[in-house]
Amino acid sequence: MEGGSGRERTTRLALLIALLLLAGTAVVSLASREGAPPAAAAAEPSAVTTIATTAVTVAADTATTSTTAPTTTTTTTTTTTLPPEHNLRLTLVPEGAAATIETPEGEVQAVASGFEGDLRGPVTVAVEAEGYQSYAEEIALDADVEHTIWLDRPGQVLHKVTQWTTAGAPKQVAFNPGSTEVWVTLLNGTGFQVFDPLDGELIAAVELPEAGSVEVTFNRAGTKAYVSQMETASVYEIDAGSKTVLRTLDTEAVWTKVMVLSPDEQTLWASNWVSNNVSEFDLATGEVTRKLNTVVTPRGLYVTPDGKKLYVAGFEDGEIEVFDLATGDSEVIYRSGGSMRHLVGDAATGSMYASDMGRAHVLVIDTTTNEVEELATVDKVPNTIDLSPDGKVLYVSNRGRNNPETYYKPGPEWGTVVAIDTATGDYLDAIIGGNQTTGLDVSPDGTLLAFSDFLDNRVTVYRIPSNEELVAGGGGRWEAHLSEIAK
Repeated sequence: MEGGSGRERTTRLALLIALLLLAGTAVVSLASREGAPPAAAAAEPSAVTTIATTAVTVAADTATTSTTAPTTTTTTTTTTTLPPEHNLRLTLVPEGAAATIETPEGEVQAVASGFEGDLRGPVTVAVEAEGYQSYAEEIALDADVEHTIWLDRPGQVLHKVTQWTTAGAPKQVAFNPGSTEVWVTLLNGTGFQVFDPLDGELIAAVELPEAGSVEVTFNRAGTKAYVSQMETASVYEIDAGSKTVLRTLDTEAVWTKVMVLSPDEQTLWASNWVSNNVSEFDLATGEVTRKLNTVVTPRGLYVTPDGKKLYVAGFEDGEIEVFDLATGDSEVIYRSGGSMRHLVGDAATGSMYASDMGRAHVLVIDTTTNEVEELATVDKVPNTIDLSPDGKVLYVSNRGRNNPETYYKPGPEWGTVVAIDTATGDYLDAIIGGNQTTGLDVSPDGTLLAFSDFLDNRVTVYRIPSNEELVAGGGGRWEAHLSEIAK
């Protein structure tokens, strides 16, 4: 019979189902072998599908097919990828310092003087040397790194980060508030240089017409810089990004030095050392709108936050003069007989600070009452001063006593930098610099201090700790440094 009996049909049906299931399993298995990527190359978690089994029961008179529902089980494969190794070239100062380098795996290497090799980061480097404070630092090592670790003398609260060589006679250093750059003016060079403050890498060397440069100041955004040039009595307006000269401002005077911007950044004042006046520029036109006749040899400038008063430091007789900018009238509010050099102000408190080179003093002036007080005595020949952003610390660079023949030669003392508590006048720390420590600036975030050694063609950078650490430092190296100034 064409269809067969019921029992035969049931048996044939069961066998057919079993054969189909076996064939499906074989196809799936073959596809898995031919289409799946190798396990070692898998970048994502893999999903494993389990084919359900089917049980077939053949009864004498009836056939019952029972099917278990397919299930999917997902498993996650965790792959541990170690970061790649990078080259670390480590220099330790002073020479002979010893260090241990600890890797993420807990391996520790002991090295002396320096190290070069491939390591997996981050690594922790701990350095020590006799006569110096020990120091530890973590280095990310996410790229090849060339790094120097400087050890500080006992008691030093600030920590030396780096130093580098500049072109001739670095006069001023200034952090650009809009970038991570330090600009260095070069009195004996042909312009100025720009560096990375953390490693001293030269970013740009900009030539100016005819001569070098004296001072530099920025607008608040850090997009423009103003660089003065004594010999030509010029101020160069610079695009801070491209480092190109936008225009040259003629002060119509003689021997231009310090500049300051008005609070609205529409006016620029520039002091003229030899012609004994201050040029006032309208920056919209670039023209001199008036010249304010001043005391002899004007240098430092400070304008009050309301834009109403301009203070001028007179170098020849140690004078402080204040101008009413609405009328142009002025008054000498202080005369020391010394040599007033630099002015810097705290907008929050209305206090202004001045360095007197001739008397080795720093002064504090109440710009509301014009009362003048002595804040502290510092080392010989104080030069540039700058405030921490919170106004709590005043930093002072000191050149040291001049060479009896000429100040163009190294003198009998090292230059220094002193940190002073503006609330109490207490000394917080002191740094021994090089020959004629001159330019000085604090970074906008208050974490770095840069200063120049004029006769050494060098800039040095220190890291500034929190104000709490400074105050708790017991004066740092102030007492110790006094016996180290003489060469």
